[in-house]
Amino acid sequence: MESLSSLSKAVGWHRLVEGYPWYNRAGAFPLPAYSEFMPAPQLGQLPAGTIDDSLFSEADPFGWAISELEEEYQLKPGLEWIARHIMSHVVKLGQGLPDSFIEGHKKSNLQDNPFWPPELDLAARAGTLGHERYVSILPMALSPTQDDKGRLLWTFFGGSEQGPEAVFWKSFFTSPEQELPAEAFTGFISRLLSEVYQEQIISPPSRLLDLGFRILPTEAALTNTPFPAWAGEFLVDDNATWDKLRYLLTFRPFSLLPPQVRANYLAGRLHLLPFPGSLVFWGMPTYGSLQKELPLAGQIPLLRLVPRRAGAEGVRVPQSGWLHEPHPDVNPAEIQKELLLPQYTRSHRWDRNRRSDDELALNPRLEKIARVLFSTDLEVMGLYDKPMARNCQLWTRNFELLLDGPNAKPEELKKAEAAILAGGLFGYRFQFPAARVGQHEVYWHRPVLAYVSASGEIRLLPDTPLGVLTAYEKGRPELHAPVELWPRLQKRPLYSSALSGFHNPHDHYLHQTPLNLVSLLDAWHALGERPLPDSFARHLLWISKEMTLQEWQAAVQASAIDENQARRMQTALQSLLEELGQAAPFPEPLTYPFTANRQFEIAYWNDIKTLAEGEYRNKDNADCVQNPASSGQPPCTLRDLDRLGDYLIARHRASIQQAGMDGRAFCGELPFRWKTDFAFPLYGGWKSNQENLQHERDILVVIPGKDHSKAVVLADHYDTAYMEDLYDKARGGTGARASAAGADDNHSASAVLLQAAPIYLKLAREGRLEKDIWLLHLTGEEFPADCLGARHFCQAVIENQLKLIQDGKEAIDLSATQVAGVFLMDMIAHNRDNDRNIFQISPGRTPQSLQLALQAHLANMAWNGAVVGWNESPERKACGPGRRSPDGIQIPETAAHPSLFGEIRTKDDPQSSLFNTDGQIFSDVGIPVVLFMENYDINRSGYHDTKDTLENIDLDYGAALAAIAIETCAQAANSFAVGHTA
Repeated sequence: MESLSSLSKAVGWHRLVEGYPWYNRAGAFPLPAYSEFMPAPQLGQLPAGTIDDSLFSEADPFGWAISELEEEYQLKPGLEWIARHIMSHVVKLGQGLPDSFIEGHKKSNLQDNPFWPPELDLAARAGTLGHERYVSILPMALSPTQDDKGRLLWTFFGGSEQGPEAVFWKSFFTSPEQELPAEAFTGFISRLLSEVYQEQIISPPSRLLDLGFRILPTEAALTNTPFPAWAGEFLVDDNATWDKLRYLLTFRPFSLLPPQVRANYLAGRLHLLPFPGSLVFWGMPTYGSLQKELPLAGQIPLLRLVPRRAGAEGVRVPQSGWLHEPHPDVNPAEIQKELLLPQYTRSHRWDRNRRSDDELALNPRLEKIARVLFSTDLEVMGLYDKPMARNCQLWTRNFELLLDGPNAKPEELKKAEAAILAGGLFGYRFQFPAARVGQHEVYWHRPVLAYVSASGEIRLLPDTPLGVLTAYEKGRPELHAPVELWPRLQKRPLYSSALSGFHNPHDHYLHQTPLNLVSLLDAWHALGERPLPDSFARHLLWISKEMTLQEWQAAVQASAIDENQARRMQTALQSLLEELGQAAPFPEPLTYPFTANRQFEIAYWNDIKTLAEGEYRNKDNADCVQNPASSGQPPCTLRDLDRLGDYLIARHRASIQQAGMDGRAFCGELPFRWKTDFAFPLYGGWKSNQENLQHERDILVVIPGKDHSKAVVLADHYDTAYMEDLYDKARGGTGARASAAGADDNHSASAVLLQAAPIYLKLAREGRLEKDIWLLHLTGEEFPADCLGARHFCQAVIENQLKLIQDGKEAIDLSATQVAGVFLMDMIAHNRDNDRNIFQISPGRTPQSLQLALQAHLANMAWNGAVVGWNESPERKACGPGRRSPDGIQIPETAAHPSLFGEIRTKDDPQSSLFNTDGQIFSDVGIPVVLFMENYDINRSGYHDTKDTLENIDLDYGAALAAIAIETCAQAANSFAVGHTA
């Protein structure tokens, strides 16, 4: 990865990243709450300033890399699933059977549709198209989108707005002027004719000509789409002799074909490729009308044929349909009931689901679309939902645009809500924006060829042309002038072997062994293609804690489909991993002398106690919420979050003063106001922000190193969540929104920053820090604020606007300091009862994040290496494993220091909790980040409930994890993490 600030080339993907940085000014990079608007994922050029060399290559300016993992586990199975759904409707059309999804209300989609004129409709209804194999060349518009679980999946947007013909022919290019060889086309056509019509092709292309295969292009294609030079051999025009033709490749509307061609086809003497009925989606006058206001509306007709799909694999499919609200001018009896899809299943990142789960299957909670889109009623939103209109497009029965959610302003949202509430019939599609490179949205237009076999099965032709990618300037898609790129399917032998050559029946999760192999390969590439430390490789693997690296390698060999696969992979693994005995020694610990003792544990416990169970009670940003009278809760009049922030600032300033660092170290606030598209007047904190009575703030401590140009950040969030069990009436709750004590979530982390400050200040005073260290208390991680502080901080960093305020005085400008990495802590002091002494090191998606994870791993190993000696001290020698406080008042007794197993959970690990924290925001903008978190049990009590108290804190475990986090940050500030192989 490298900076592109000096790049000035203007072809291919260089055009997409030209002009970086785009966001270097105030207000240029707004970051809405993901619960209010799920934005486009940023790919290629990340806002924080790096280019993803796994996607783009300097040697290939027109290429877009598609990884083996994407192709095998997302695209292949997902596109087949989608194509089968579409084909079921296409076949019904060809057989003359009614199909509301294609026909639309009162068959409006087929009225005046040039691809389905009356003569073709009559033939279909008469059953005279018996020779049809329904060959459909379906150009699908795809792009990666992100969901609330942090999963980046290819998503089906519908049919290509570029149209089937242009996409098909551009599939036979690799750049604007570079054609594929003729054999690519003739081989494809030969496979098609052989598989679908059982033709025996011996020597194309002459044999194709002898079979009566020809191409009839449209005039627009001849004018606007470059045809490969070799296609000329097959081209015919309207004056051709048609008697001997058996196969005609044409995308012309059936009504515009020469009369003899139409007659031969209807008589069964000629096969049209593709089937004319498969093209009707690009001739619907209804969506053609909508396209005047919504340029990408041409995608929608194909999307409507496919049901919503989510989950961790395959291709994501957003929901689309029609909704009806009562209106005197709309007769419900006239509505096509099959087209109505008036309910929606919502999900959110706080669902107690794993990232590998299909939330649609696990969450049957359906709500009316109108409520999902617009309602701010507290009962409708519950604890974790907000209006989703920003991620939706709406249009009227007459196909007039009502709302383009991703580009809507607040007043447009209000206008659309009023129209829906007034009643009528409305079309919609949920629109999660396409992946963005710089200022451009990118779509892959990939043709999928499907047909019906002689036995009546829907089948897909493998190895079809791959299409083309188009990039449009965001919000202003000019369909006639996109930036074009071409897909490059990666075919790296080791990756391909990992994904298809190994099957372990004992795997606990789907594809566990292949994904483990890919994780090692990815890490090797990300860390400079140097051998991985054995211990690091072992902690990357998603296997039982008791299994050794050598035992896993043996299990991999045993799971190989053939011996050659096993042998090649074993050789590869040996080259990826360090040889035994080659590990470099760990550096001298910087902070363990201050943290591996009882004094640190007592201070840590007392800080959690003060923060969680002292005088600070209402610690959610939305406090004070007007709880329903039935809840029995007294009116809330005070938001303790502000006083808690004052306490944190006072503590840090006292530490600075005690260290003699006044004037060199600073503590202040990063103030901002809570802004939303919808109004939430019953959230007291939100209301006070709008009335300028209150503001939100992150709290920042700046501890100087020798080099002020870079800073390493240790962060937490200091707000707390509402208690689900107190709210949820199904669990005996009353509907009250009251803040949790937050002993674990997240005062177990806030206490670490309080304890870390004196340690880092001492190192700074002694000249033992190379880079600056920033201690960052983030606000508003919990709902309804939803990563509010992290979003503000990242926005300020990207826009180069970061300024620290001390007591309302003149700002200290921090914009010249680069954030080199963020170590985020969220819930670190609950040791899981059924899987003890494990914690997660979950990096973001950049290679730099994995380098930080390596630093965390090394600090973990250094801790474990010293534990035996520490436990031989008189203070610990007779101590056993830690036990929790029996009442939350008494401090737990001294216990043996535990050895902790830090599992490195990368982006493909379903147990990574990065998505459920502020860490996702840092990762998305490209700031290197690692999450420290306990071995989070999504179903345990003590999370977002009344039991998040000191009784659930494991002091020995939490103090050990705190010590590892403090040491990691100190070592990273001294540039030890990157590239170290120990």
